[in-house]
Amino acid sequence: MTEPTVLFADHGAVALITLNRPAALNSFTRAMHTDLWAALDQAEANPAIRAVVFTGAGRGFCAGADLNASDLASGNGAVQRPDPGESIEKAFNPTTRRLQALRMPTVAAVNGVAAGAGASFALACDVAIAAPSARFIQAFCKIGLIPDAGSSWFMPQRLGMARALALALTGDALDAAQAKEWGLIWDVADDCLGAATALAQRLAAMPTQALVAARHLLRDGASRSLDQQLDAERDAQSAMGRTQDYVEGVLAFREKRVPRFSGQ
Repeated sequence: MTEPTVLFADHGAVALITLNRPAALNSFTRAMHTDLWAALDQAEANPAIRAVVFTGAGRGFCAGADLNASDLASGNGAVQRPDPGESIEKAFNPTTRRLQALRMPTVAAVNGVAAGAGASFALACDVAIAAPSARFIQAFCKIGLIPDAGSSWFMPQRLGMARALALALTGDALDAAQAKEWGLIWDVADDCLGAATALAQRLAAMPTQALVAARHLLRDGASRSLDQQLDAERDAQSAMGRTQDYVEGVLAFREKRVPRFSGQ
C-alpha cells in the first residue's frame, strides 16, 4: 500500500502531524495538501487536543512545492506551462490560512531544510523551533518565481525589509542559528521535536482561547492604527472575560494555586 503523505498521532492534549514524503524532502503535492487538511480537521474535531506540533519525516522539514507534480511540471512551450497561481490559490494559500486560523496554538519542529513554501509553512505556525542543521531558503528566485504561501508577508514582519529583500533576491540559505538571532524563529534545539513537543504540552495546559486571541491581535496589529488596536484589544478582552478559563485563572490567583485551565 502507498504510504500516507501526512501522518497524524494523538498524544493526549497534543497532536503530532508529520509531513511524510521523505524521499522528496516532504515537498508538497496537491494530494498532500488534501491529506494535511484532513489531519487538521481531525485535530480540530477533538476537543481534548489543545496544541499541534508539525514536523517532517526524514532529513528535511519541507522543500516547498514538488516541481515534478503533475500540476506544476513544465511542458515544452509557454502554452503547456501550468499556471503556478492556480496551485497557490487552490492549495498553498488554503494551507497557510488554515494554519493561521486553527483554534489551538501550533509549533513547528523544523528538523531540516525548509525551502520555498516549506519555509512559509514553518513561519505560518505560531512558534518555530529548529534543529541546528536546519536551513531556511527563499528559493523562488532560482526558478523565476516570487515568495509565496505567505513568505512575502511573514519575512518583512520578522526580519525587517532589508534582510527580507536580500534573502528573497539572492535565494541564499539562512542557517538555524542566524534565523534565531535575526528573529525569524523562536529557538534552536538539538532535539527540535522533543523541544517543540515540550512547548506544545506547556501551551496545551494554558487558556487556549486566550492564546489564539493573542495570535490574532499580534498578527493583525501591524495593519491597524493604535486607536483601532486598542478597540480590538477591548473587544478580545471582553470575549475572554466570558470564558471559563478566565474564571478559573482569577480563582486560582486568589486561592494561590496553580490554575487548571480547560480551554473553554
